Amino acid sequence: MAFAGVSIIGDGEVVGHAINVSTASGYHLLMVNPYLHSKATTPNGKRIQSLTFMVGGHHWCIDCYPNGNRECANSVSLYLRLVDENVAEALKVQFEFSFVDQLEKQNLTYIRACQPKNFSSSHPSCGYKNFIKSKALEKSKHLKNDCFTIRCDLAVATTMDLFIKVPAFCLQQQISDLLQSKEGTDVTFKVGDDMFAAHRCVLAARSAVFKAELFGPMKERTIASVIHVEDMEAIVFKGLISFIYTDSLPEMENDMVEEGEGQEALWLQHLLAAADRYDLERLKVLCEEKLCEHIDVSSARDIFTLAERYNCYGLKEVCLEFIKTPANLKEITAGDGLDDIFRTSPSLLKELIKKFAS
Repeated sequence: MAFAGVSIIGDGEVVGHAINVSTASGYHLLMVNPYLHSKATTPNGKRIQSLTFMVGGHHWCIDCYPNGNRECANSVSLYLRLVDENVAEALKVQFEFSFVDQLEKQNLTYIRACQPKNFSSSHPSCGYKNFIKSKALEKSKHLKNDCFTIRCDLAVATTMDLFIKVPAFCLQQQISDLLQSKEGTDVTFKVGDDMFAAHRCVLAARSAVFKAELFGPMKERTIASVIHVEDMEAIVFKGLISFIYTDSLPEMENDMVEEGEGQEALWLQHLLAAADRYDLERLKVLCEEKLCEHIDVSSARDIFTLAERYNCYGLKEVCLEFIKTPANLKEITAGDGLDDIFRTSPSLLKELIKKFAS
């Protein structure tokens, strides 16, 4: 899908670069920065709009209502608007708004699965009056440093598009359903008192460690027997298997969620260690990203040490940035928070000094 530019809205003006693409489909990015200022200065029913860009031979823009349109307050409303005048015959357009981190919605097949909407000079706008609640946005990972970015994918439907529908990509869901049904499973793991059935080929395709264990020189030992997994909790192994089949960070068990963020942070640390053990780099990075949300004065030491042990450069850098903040450093050094780190990993003292010097 062709890139149709980016618009940056902030302090009452719009800057960026609009690209006119000749293809029938494309996407434009709308960045709102700073969000809280835009929300404070744009009343309910008033919009801020992107630069005008061209896709499919027509000019478009994105209208954003930080406080919702008149029908829907306390929400962010988003609309795609046809800028061209004198368009009498309705254009069939398939479009979708998503945050830039919602990759599952940024696929041409996904967009073409959406129901086409009619755009014309008499009906130039269409969208979502309640795209996301303001409070939900402000608590979500989509808002970072008081900024969020919306991606608008659109495709002007051709005659072929209107009559030929390519089904949405669903391999990921089908493989996930295979795990849930347990149909055709041919290997069993015992972790503590729990048993887990899985498919050798799926595990081997996703993990070089599982491939060596299940199809390598020692495979005869695993064919007829149950494989025992030591030094891992069952709930962590369950999350590991879930990732292998879904390619997504697994959800924590409900009872663990109720126990609070500390329990989630501990679970993520164990899951990261398991990902490193089975050479699942994507899961490891997903755990890193999520653990960054749990760094505080009480957890910085443990997460810092974990990042060093498993070569998580990004997570370690975030910890260093947190620790070097004067208020945080004062509170951590009031106890013995850094003593254990320096005792077990003396090289980290040098890195922290470099961070202060930078």
